[in-house]
Amino acid sequence: MLGRMCTDDRRFGTYSTTEAIQAGLDLEMPGQSYIRGRLVAQALGCGKLSLPDIDARVREVLKLVKKVQALGIPENAPERMNNTPETATLLRSLSSGGIVLMKNDNNVLPFKKEKSIAVIGPNAAYTAYCGGGSASLLPYYTISPLEGIKIQAPNVKYELGAPGWNRLPLMSQTAQTKDGKPGLTMHVFLDPPSHQGRQPIDEVYVSKSDILLVDYKHPQINTALYWLELDGTITPEETAEYEFGLSVAGTGKICVDGKCVVDNESTQRLGDSFFGVGTVEERGVIKLDKGKTYNVLVTFGTLPTMTFTRPGVAAFGAGGLRIGAVRKVRLESELDRAVKLATEVDQVLICAGLNGDWESEGYDRPTMDLPPGSDELISAVVAANPNTAVVIQSGTPITMPWLGEVPALLQAWYGGNETGNAIADVVFGKTNPSGKLSLTFPHRNEDNPAFLNFKSERGRVIYGEDVYVGYRYYERAKKAVAFPFGHGLSYTTFDLKDLIVNETGGDDENTTTANGHIVVRVSVSNTGPVAGAQVVQVYVRQQHPSVNRPPKELKGFAKVFVKAGATEKVSIVVSKKDAASFWDERRGAWVMEKDIYSVLVGDSSANTPLKAQFEVSETKWWTGL
Repeated sequence: MLGRMCTDDRRFGTYSTTEAIQAGLDLEMPGQSYIRGRLVAQALGCGKLSLPDIDARVREVLKLVKKVQALGIPENAPERMNNTPETATLLRSLSSGGIVLMKNDNNVLPFKKEKSIAVIGPNAAYTAYCGGGSASLLPYYTISPLEGIKIQAPNVKYELGAPGWNRLPLMSQTAQTKDGKPGLTMHVFLDPPSHQGRQPIDEVYVSKSDILLVDYKHPQINTALYWLELDGTITPEETAEYEFGLSVAGTGKICVDGKCVVDNESTQRLGDSFFGVGTVEERGVIKLDKGKTYNVLVTFGTLPTMTFTRPGVAAFGAGGLRIGAVRKVRLESELDRAVKLATEVDQVLICAGLNGDWESEGYDRPTMDLPPGSDELISAVVAANPNTAVVIQSGTPITMPWLGEVPALLQAWYGGNETGNAIADVVFGKTNPSGKLSLTFPHRNEDNPAFLNFKSERGRVIYGEDVYVGYRYYERAKKAVAFPFGHGLSYTTFDLKDLIVNETGGDDENTTTANGHIVVRVSVSNTGPVAGAQVVQVYVRQQHPSVNRPPKELKGFAKVFVKAGATEKVSIVVSKKDAASFWDERRGAWVMEKDIYSVLVGDSSANTPLKAQFEVSETKWWTGL
């Protein structure tokens, strides 16, 4: 399901002073206080707030300070690198273990390394390792899917096929400093470019050309007003038009060999960059020749130089800038190149999906569609070479108009540093996929339970779907989906059998309380040719509830590794009151009703062939945990 915005997130998340404090909100974030701060003093003065109200919030903050202080972490301490082979191995395992094999007709996967391979698509050479906004972290390193495939297979060719970006890819991915490092060199000035003879006060190496000046400090800077110059070189791999982009919370320009290509200073347009404070991405195009080295200079003035302000938006820090650069893409020619390559190889891997440009905090995706050109690319390539597998990277479902045409499909999410190696491990069968979908994939956005009311209108949001979220809604409405909750295939096959459900009290060795538990036991047999892992899922259905309830709800699960030809026994313990209860609005408490409850066990919400039951002999209400 797509996300929902209750209000305009560009104004952040706190909208009241007195009400927020009395409701228990300890902090207003991010940046300086906008709704609270001085308004708290006014609320105290007029009696809307009392000192005990403030003391309660301060006390909670001090509790946190006390806990953190005991850790002994020095303030402004340097980051401790944990980039070790052991860490990389663990990250690779975690990432590959979460990849979901959605479809694998005719056993297209795993690929054979000795055969020729084409890697095509917008997410192939680009590492979509995380989402955008606060989900974005600067990694020690990243491995793209293309790099991961090339490490394991000797005969690999690549084409872009279609662009996958919303904002241009960062220039730091293709630029170099004068001493050969990937990225740019940043110089900091106290005076504007018009000041003759100005001298930099600092030089900083920039590995990522997406810069938010929140925590940059220098002893000579005591104001938010200063200027930057970032310089580097670009050496194109082919003669073509290249597109440069610049979005700023401040003012800026991009010049290539002295020619101004992007001007985001003279005229600025309101955008959503930098938490709603910044501009749109202004773009410019220039033709560059293959093999020639070009000097790129970016000039920037911090936030106070900006030519407009957005009312009601709290700005913090000294602003920021994002610099992009890429060969200008034309969809038709990229598609032709991709299809031609697909006809020349034995196997094709299409890497498509979303990234931090499309999935981020602060806004919702307007559709479930892939970026423009991706659907056409997938259909055309599969038609050209039926031995094609598609890898989708996204944090949420996408529409798949080509689903019936594609024989093999992997959902790889955002896999962190080791994304590319993890995808390659699954593609070549080094790792047997065992991931399961943590949400339902509907066919269309219109099928979502919140489709009619997911956004706010005139300051009001209605959660009309109530408890019918995800599989609970699709099963209740008997609506067909592309892939159900909990779905995930394997390179082997499993058989679940011998379901036993026991009720226990506080004396059972598997229980932690005396409130009663149900213990679900099942045998998992690996009936296929290779070792693998299966996820046993336990759902519960109340047979005669006093209110409308979903057809079933997930109450427990366990992942078990089983060797080829072997059988493993799995036990899943579920608190009886958690398995049976729902929230009674009239009583303001949880209620566990007297009734018969069905236990449904399987490998997805749509496949629960094993059935048993337990009984609740007396209706009880309860609160707490």
